[in-house]
Amino acid sequence: MKEQFFEIASGLCEALRRDETLLCRLSGERSDFARFNHARVRQAGSVEQRLFSIRLIRARRQASASLALTGRADDLETAHAALAGLRETLAQLPEDPWLLIAEEPRSTSTGRRGRLPAPEEVVSAVTTSAHGLDLVGFYAAGTIYRGFANSFGQRNWHEVDSFNCDWSLYLHADKAVKQSYAGFAWDTSAFESLLQDGARRLELLGRPSRTLEPGEYRAYLAPRALEEVTGLLSWSGFSARARATRTSPLLRMEHGETLSRMVSLAENTRESIAPPFQQDGFAKPDKVDLIARGELADALVSPRSAREYGLAANAANGRETPEALDMAPGSLRAADALAALETGLYIGNLWYLNFSDRAAGRITGTTRFASFWVEGGRIAAPVNAMRFDDTIYRMLGDNLADLTADRELLLDGSTYEERSTASAHLPGALLRSLRFTL
Repeated sequence: MKEQFFEIASGLCEALRRDETLLCRLSGERSDFARFNHARVRQAGSVEQRLFSIRLIRARRQASASLALTGRADDLETAHAALAGLRETLAQLPEDPWLLIAEEPRSTSTGRRGRLPAPEEVVSAVTTSAHGLDLVGFYAAGTIYRGFANSFGQRNWHEVDSFNCDWSLYLHADKAVKQSYAGFAWDTSAFESLLQDGARRLELLGRPSRTLEPGEYRAYLAPRALEEVTGLLSWSGFSARARATRTSPLLRMEHGETLSRMVSLAENTRESIAPPFQQDGFAKPDKVDLIARGELADALVSPRSAREYGLAANAANGRETPEALDMAPGSLRAADALAALETGLYIGNLWYLNFSDRAAGRITGTTRFASFWVEGGRIAAPVNAMRFDDTIYRMLGDNLADLTADRELLLDGSTYEERSTASAHLPGALLRSLRFTL
């Protein structure tokens, strides 16, 4: 796949006219997948695909096209035809005032080899370990490829092996336990341990549910729940464009408001599955500090924002959202989370999050799957869905008691068109108080 991509890119570059610039990208994968329902395989298969994209630039005008590579000899001919079509299109387009591409070649080649099981091993582990449970889930694993080449001579390649198994154990109606297991080296015993823990929590969901009155409660957010919070902040909280247009939900942090000194967030590309380069050819730093010990740090700056606002680009994507969000751990052992909570809410998942007051950093959402009332450090009863409404400055500021030392790698489970390379590496969060309105 690598050799074919660079061969086609070089062939197109040789056909360029003097005033033309070409950027080429490859997005490919070889993946196995399985879909489960009632702990049985309902769909299984494998996918191999390679999407080739080209951008032709001339006199600050740009046009792009994409085509699927087949691996046959006529792929280059098809790419040449696409290039010819872009030449005709360019003359009809206006200049792009914010166009910025990397013109100094920085070629790289990275790879992260994993230990992936045969699909049959995963199917056996799921169907055997979940026997008698209503497990619904999806498994995807394999090698993801990303490539970049331009007419300045730059060549970048990235490939990584990873797996992601995401599932829910259902009891009835909306009573369920949601879990995931992701990484680079599959361990059947680790998967089985997770599943057994989920089964135990599923039994607890069978107890009579408790409805709590609106108010403030001590709470523990499991990593999956915290991911929803940080994911909402990622919409524009770390964006240079959002800062420049005063639309960031972390606006108050620009004027001295801080979070707890325990909170450090970074875009940690080096330890993720995301490629260390982006579509304009800029190389990503290994790490970009977004919040450092509770204080606002660097923004994610895309090339277009860099051009528009006179900033230095740090190879952020066009949306200026993290692709490898990493939160520093705390000191609390995850196994001691219930004991540290003592009395309050254990929240396994949150959903339907949105801003209730963006400028104030206020967010709202509801509890979901496997949320429990805890008394004396032990689960006492499941709780019915509740709506919270609180500010990030309380949740991860004054009310943050601790973060867990154990963190969970959460891969984006999106497979729309292709497997996502986004991820989050997060601890759980113990809060002294979380405000519920319903």
